[in-house]
Amino acid sequence: MSSSGARHRAASVPNSDTDDGEPAVGLKKEIGLLSACGIIVGNIIGSGIFVSPKGVLENSSSVGLALIVWTLTGVITAISALCYAELGVTIPKSGGDYSYVKDIFGGLAGFLRLWIAVLVIYPTNQAVIALTFANYALQPLFPSCFPPERALGLLAAVCLLLLTWINCFSVRWATRVQDVFTTGKLLALLLIIIMGIVQICKGHFYWLEPEHAFHPLQPYDMGRIALAFLQGSFAYAGWNFLNYVTEELIDPYRNLPRAIFISIPLVTFVYVFANIAYVTAMSPQELIASNAVAVTFGEKILGVMSWIMPISVALSTFGGVNGSLFTSSRLFFAGAREGHLPRLLAMIHMNRCTPIPALIFTCISTLLMLCTSDIYTLINYVGFINYLFYGVTVAGQIVLRIRKPNIHRPIKVSLAWPVIFLIFWAFLLIFSLYSEPVVCGIGLAIMLSGVPVYLFGIYWENKPKSFNSFVAKLTRLGQKLFMVVYPAEGSEDGNEDKEETE
Repeated sequence: MSSSGARHRAASVPNSDTDDGEPAVGLKKEIGLLSACGIIVGNIIGSGIFVSPKGVLENSSSVGLALIVWTLTGVITAISALCYAELGVTIPKSGGDYSYVKDIFGGLAGFLRLWIAVLVIYPTNQAVIALTFANYALQPLFPSCFPPERALGLLAAVCLLLLTWINCFSVRWATRVQDVFTTGKLLALLLIIIMGIVQICKGHFYWLEPEHAFHPLQPYDMGRIALAFLQGSFAYAGWNFLNYVTEELIDPYRNLPRAIFISIPLVTFVYVFANIAYVTAMSPQELIASNAVAVTFGEKILGVMSWIMPISVALSTFGGVNGSLFTSSRLFFAGAREGHLPRLLAMIHMNRCTPIPALIFTCISTLLMLCTSDIYTLINYVGFINYLFYGVTVAGQIVLRIRKPNIHRPIKVSLAWPVIFLIFWAFLLIFSLYSEPVVCGIGLAIMLSGVPVYLFGIYWENKPKSFNSFVAKLTRLGQKLFMVVYPAEGSEDGNEDKEETE
């Protein structure tokens, strides 16, 4: 850490475990190019492409326009990922857009990004993905009815606890789990694509012929088309997760852009051709009516082997939970290191070099969300805010170019790319505000509830000594309980890449 504020925080945290001449403890660079691609692909491809591509089709009003939406959204995602790549190597900190917003626009803006992520975004998303995993894992046991809610909640909790333990035990284990399950979900989607090609060879391509592909299921409407783009953008969510673990990435100057160049086109290809495959086996009306498109596709095409599809969804979501836990814990770790969260969350295990307190905090907050009945409502409220900060972050790239034109930029993209993204972003944001003013307003209110927390917890520096003493005692207790220490200054960059290649 380079800032004086960060140095002061590091010095103020009791860290007696490293005062006896032992080697410095820090995050290790153990994420190679393959694992980096696994993080991006694994976080983008969750249950959505298997369960509900119908939102894009329904609002696009035709098969042809829906495929165009999937393709253009992939292009916009690639552009935004390139903008993040420049920011990621210019501000080489873990924490992603939180770190960039904080450094460019100040502590309050960064804290509000962190606040909405900690409070709602990541706990709710992880809870939903875990519940989806449980639903499809249990589906073969309950073929004629829905699994009991208690069974779903219990299996989702077991999934979260198991993956939290793996992430606490070893970074390498966590990335290997991500690699394996990302490969599994890609193979499942490849099966769907191959079966679609077989269908086309058999002559089942009625809805792909131009005169039928662009036949509107309902009159075209610009508002609905904008909504189709918005839903397509949400399907690509997760493209920025690699930026949360920049400090653990081997040779980030090369591997960050390489992972983007490989992963985003791959995901776009998979999304487009999976949707092509779906319409070779079912009509647009059938696709829109299905609550689990891949399962319906499997029942129509695979016959007795149709059980492959629900298992594939379960495997996909299991890997999605792992990737989300891995990256979100690094966001909370980065926030604590900057003094925006309790300092204990910025500490790592003395031997395993994993951010155990941040992982446990992530797990507990997600388990609490499993007890909430309004998970999906919360996601609707904050989805707008999440997308709002994407635009703020990319706008920060332009601001940084103006403020610090001579700063070292290992990657420097044309300013045309952030401008294109911001035009697209403004279009979707204005439409969201126009069509869902109440939902967007509640999302803004949830975000702004972080302002008094910031004023009390961070801006107010001269707190009573008794309060500071109480917090320090809790921190020491947490250190002893989890065997964690504050990372030695500069140790994040001091781990040699050879650890991965030995």
